[in-house]
Amino acid sequence: MKRVVLFLLTNIAVMLVLSISARVLGIDRFLTNNGLNMGMLLAFAALIGFGGAFISLLMSKTMAKWSTGAQVIVQPRNQDEAWLVDTVGRLAAKAGLSRPEVAIYEGAPNAFATGPSKSNSLVAVSTGLLQRMDRRQVEAVLAHEVAHIANGDMVTLTLIQGVVNTFVVFLSRVAAYAVDSFLRKDDEESSSPGIGYMITSIVFEIMFGILASMVVMFFSRQREYRADSGAADLLGDRRPMIDALRALGRLGTGELPKEIAASGISGGAMMALLSSHPPLESRIAALQSAS
Repeated sequence: MKRVVLFLLTNIAVMLVLSISARVLGIDRFLTNNGLNMGMLLAFAALIGFGGAFISLLMSKTMAKWSTGAQVIVQPRNQDEAWLVDTVGRLAAKAGLSRPEVAIYEGAPNAFATGPSKSNSLVAVSTGLLQRMDRRQVEAVLAHEVAHIANGDMVTLTLIQGVVNTFVVFLSRVAAYAVDSFLRKDDEESSSPGIGYMITSIVFEIMFGILASMVVMFFSRQREYRADSGAADLLGDRRPMIDALRALGRLGTGELPKEIAASGISGGAMMALLSSHPPLESRIAALQSAS
């Protein structure tokens, strides 16, 4: 479950850097000097919100490689690597995509796909997946990841993240301004926000950010069902994907770095609302019930 959590954490880091920079540069004070300018604040929130999301998207491949130690296969060194590159290329061609980069990383069974666009993407699989699953099951996992790319999941996720980021920045500052105004209600001389505004805006940004993550994770869970269905379409059969999910259930998927945990084939033991993946049993049932 790598891609989404990496994307989320990168997004949070970028958002905090942008927000702190805005405070240091005095932009927040400009927005609140003569009362809270809602129109300017909304424009500022959208700039910070979507800026953080799109910067995170552009960094997604680099961060994924760095956090997992994934090595891109430039020239296959053996038959397994050649099969892996050929299989991803064949599935991508069937999905109407440019050939993604293919990488391998050391770890327990898992896989992920990421990248800023359909034409600039990466599919990575763990050594554990290649060693402990048969080729039919690995092919199904690869088809699942290619389906993520074909569905444009990362771009859609970025747009959703941009929207929730905008509300996080906007609402955190409105709430912080209200708290600061209450704390300064007896201070008639100062019209500028005080230290209470700076502190509470950060606190509210973190709180609202957690709530916003629930919205993003809800979308992430829905996209897993679509990717499973997309894999079945690419393979012309639901059974390989069902078998692969059952095998993953038996083997147990490896924990990916938190930064990209939502990009993997299966989620970890997170609280339901913050889980990037639905239970394997639910995914299997959805495939079995598909017409």
